[in-house]
Amino acid sequence: MAKQITYRRIYEETTPADGKRVLVDRVWPRGVRKEEAHLDEWLREVAPSSDLRKWYGHEPSRFTEFRRRYLAELRDAGHRQAARHLRDIAAHDRLTLLTATRDVDHSQAAVLAEWLAKKE
Repeated sequence: MAKQITYRRIYEETTPADGKRVLVDRVWPRGVRKEEAHLDEWLREVAPSSDLRKWYGHEPSRFTEFRRRYLAELRDAGHRQAARHLRDIAAHDRLTLLTATRDVDHSQAAVLAEWLAKKE
């Protein structure tokens, strides 16, 4: 059973309530030094493919289709193992999914958090 799954921007302050902090972006966020990120993991393998990320371009009008395509990607072999690993973390610890995206409610972190919560 999942403890709690949340998502937010990597630029926000770290809190003890974060639990395990996992960056779910394919590319490293600008302006963030690795030693100051306070990450437990950078799981780029669970991020949307580069093609999907570029197509989406963080356009809110494309979010519904982005969500559909990303959920399909999570079932493919390239993403499956990373997604399983996140489910295992969520089953045992609080999990905070981190992204550099400005609009976190229209990001892969939001989609992942919802998807993981339904998978418990």
